Amino acid sequence: MIDTGKDKENGYIGPEGVVAKRKQYFFPCTHHFYSNPPQIVRGSMQYLFDDTGKRYTDFFAGVSVVACGHCNPRITEATIKQLQTLQHTTTIYLTQPMADLAERLANGILPGELKRTFFCNSGSEANEGAMTLARLHTKRRDFIALEQGLHGRTFLTMGVTGIPMWRSDDYLDQGVTFIPRPYDPATDNETAARRSVEALKQVLAEKGDTIAAMIVEPIQGNGGMIAPPDWYFREVKALLEQYGVLLIADEIQTGFGRTGRMFAMSHYGVVPDIMSMAKALGNGVPIGAFATTDEIAASFNRASASTFGGNPVSSATALAVLDYMEQEGLVERAERLGGLLKAGLQGLQAKHGIIADVRGKGMMLGAELRGADDGDSAALTDRVLEAMKDRGFIIGKNGVARNVLAFQPPIVMTEEDIKSMLTELDNVLAGVQA
Repeated sequence: MIDTGKDKENGYIGPEGVVAKRKQYFFPCTHHFYSNPPQIVRGSMQYLFDDTGKRYTDFFAGVSVVACGHCNPRITEATIKQLQTLQHTTTIYLTQPMADLAERLANGILPGELKRTFFCNSGSEANEGAMTLARLHTKRRDFIALEQGLHGRTFLTMGVTGIPMWRSDDYLDQGVTFIPRPYDPATDNETAARRSVEALKQVLAEKGDTIAAMIVEPIQGNGGMIAPPDWYFREVKALLEQYGVLLIADEIQTGFGRTGRMFAMSHYGVVPDIMSMAKALGNGVPIGAFATTDEIAASFNRASASTFGGNPVSSATALAVLDYMEQEGLVERAERLGGLLKAGLQGLQAKHGIIADVRGKGMMLGAELRGADDGDSAALTDRVLEAMKDRGFIIGKNGVARNVLAFQPPIVMTEEDIKSMLTELDNVLAGVQA
């Protein structure tokens, strides 16, 4: 029997009650998907269940987090075991799980000469730390970022975020130069990427000696699943090296198998100077980290710590995540299933004119919808999401105009799950066009 969470003795209030409490006690900046949202009460691998017992196949994974599945029994067992042994001390005391995790990352997980890891709690904190490290190492202040990128909600990370809706602070750091991203719907990707490289050359020529680092997402997630041409980051890295500017790869959404590689930068044949991680590493347990080489890490020699960063529970969980990924071949699985999903979405694109584009890599894919204008496209996307939810499928959305269907599912998903979703999406797209 499925536990629906409707036990009145445990304070069950239902989705209407949850919405009411959110309105009363949350900040107005906090929103939720759907006009008729379900109350999620349980998760099991690629599935979620609401308070009525209805099952949903999850194609968003909490924005690319639970790559190994909701409440994965093998990972949860490690989490519980650590919770029952030692929950917290902080980094100023010796605990083994954090040291073991750093060693595991350095030996066969992190690319190239990346070896030193600083643990924290979230992607925002990881990027903030990575940017601070870049300043300490180069003794420079400024940054370059791509337009329509998203890097976090802390002060420095909002400053390098190029999506207006996520730049909440009116007084952000002014030492950031944005260049065009390697994508433009008005032209082809090669032309857009060349324009981006030329803009980078100009910025470096004008003020390269003031710039500490360029921060990029290998694939822009919230920007609409934008993957540059294969040559793009190689040219970017070569240009940055000429001016002593570091490259920070934000692998928070793309990392740990999501794109069919352990880290997405390997698609481009590039090892960054600093790399940030979070999300899938903890499979739902909060953890973040940034990693770099021995040489660059040596520059971060001022006292620093993270109260909860690398705590025993998060570290033990992350070790179990890495074990599970290796044992179940999830990186290879993401590439194989991602190919199936992308081919299916492209088939729907050929059939339905409202799909303008299908893009991405592995199990990080986007299908951009088009209406008469941006507002119509966003409304159309919401209608599709609502209809798919009603049919038992959770899909995300992103894009600057909020009109891209986002597919970042648990990698434990099956071929049958994908085929079932594609069938229902086909029906929904036909309905919204009728």
